[in-house]
Amino acid sequence: TWANLGLQDSASPLMEQLIFFHDHALLILVMITVLVGYLMFMLFFNNYINRFLLHGQLIEMIWTILPAIILLFIAFPSLRLLYLLDEINEPSVTLKSIGHQWYWSYEYSDFNNVEFDSYMIPTNEISNDGFRLLDVDNRIVLPMNSQIRILVTAADVIHSWTIPALGVKVDGTPGRLNQTNFF
Repeated sequence: TWANLGLQDSASPLMEQLIFFHDHALLILVMITVLVGYLMFMLFFNNYINRFLLHGQLIEMIWTILPAIILLFIAFPSLRLLYLLDEINEPSVTLKSIGHQWYWSYEYSDFNNVEFDSYMIPTNEISNDGFRLLDVDNRIVLPMNSQIRILVTAADVIHSWTIPALGVKVDGTPGRLNQTNFF
């Protein structure tokens, strides 16, 4: 919905993992922010001086090692998620998307001569239940509960092919073929 602070509902297992990682990293960042904010707030109202804290190797070791451990708590789930997103399973359908200046061309590689162009519907022709600047005249049709491979390229300039609910975002670059998959 509009003005929502969270991510939209997931439509794939990979997007669920992305949302879990987002929540995990956000929790760590909130804990760090609260701790640092509390310490800064207490420094404003604290007049105590400890002569042993001026040269303390123990405290320097703690504030060097503790952030490294916190970074590991973020890095390991992130690396796991990167490998999950890049894993290519046996696809049921392969779709080739070619970005043009004002439209996309799609080709179903598994079938003979199934290709079409998808143009954006102008604002003055859109119906009341349509989405402005998002609706097209020919939508792609893909099967549910299937592994799908997307090959993305561009004919003229860099384009971005994305479906946020599936956790898929691929850049189409002229002269380069990018590949991703989703379930």
